[in-house]
Amino acid sequence: LFGLEFLLVAEGLRHTSASHMVVFLYTAPMFAALGLHWKLPAERLGTVQWLGIVLAFGGLAFAFLGRGTSASVQAGNVLWGDFLGVLGSLSWAATTVVVRCSTLSRAPATQTLLYQLIGAFVMLLAGALMTGQARFNPTPQVWTSLAFHALVVSFASFLAWFWLLRHYLASRLGVFSFLTPLFGIVFGAWLLSEPIEASFLIGAVPVLVGIVLVSGGDWLTQQWAGRVKTS
Repeated sequence: LFGLEFLLVAEGLRHTSASHMVVFLYTAPMFAALGLHWKLPAERLGTVQWLGIVLAFGGLAFAFLGRGTSASVQAGNVLWGDFLGVLGSLSWAATTVVVRCSTLSRAPATQTLLYQLIGAFVMLLAGALMTGQARFNPTPQVWTSLAFHALVVSFASFLAWFWLLRHYLASRLGVFSFLTPLFGIVFGAWLLSEPIEASFLIGAVPVLVGIVLVSGGDWLTQQWAGRVKTS
């Protein structure tokens, strides 16, 4: 599942923009919350979280109306790339559910990370060979990207993520990750000069609000209850 997520994201980025991909990929907390609601009694969804899911699904449907057009992205293939981004989010969500609902929840974070990376290495290498994308051109930009993904993404961030999954409710962790799509949209427009369609941006807003409600629904409910009680 971990390797499949990256395979779908990499293939999707050949057809859609980074701004689109990061929003659709980070719907994963919503799908994870649905899966954990079904599997774990401790992670049942409340009214606020169900409202967030409705908002996110509505925004997701509306955001699909956005179509990117740039020199590197063909407008006719954007919908396919967006769809692969949603499939990638489902794979990410499924990874979270499996970690929480299996014996991996009691395994050391380093062990879980090792399993993910070995599985991803095998799957992605096979995928590269099968699709004719195994050629390596060692430019300074490639080495910099490889170092960043190896040290920051694959090592530090995922090690921290799996440690957090062992100590906190998974559905609440996403409340912090909702900032990533915002950064993705801004950096996509700033660094890559990607156009931001009005329909996509309008659809992205309820998606982000829905993710916050799903991920932080319990905390928001407690805060509201506390204010009502004190008033």
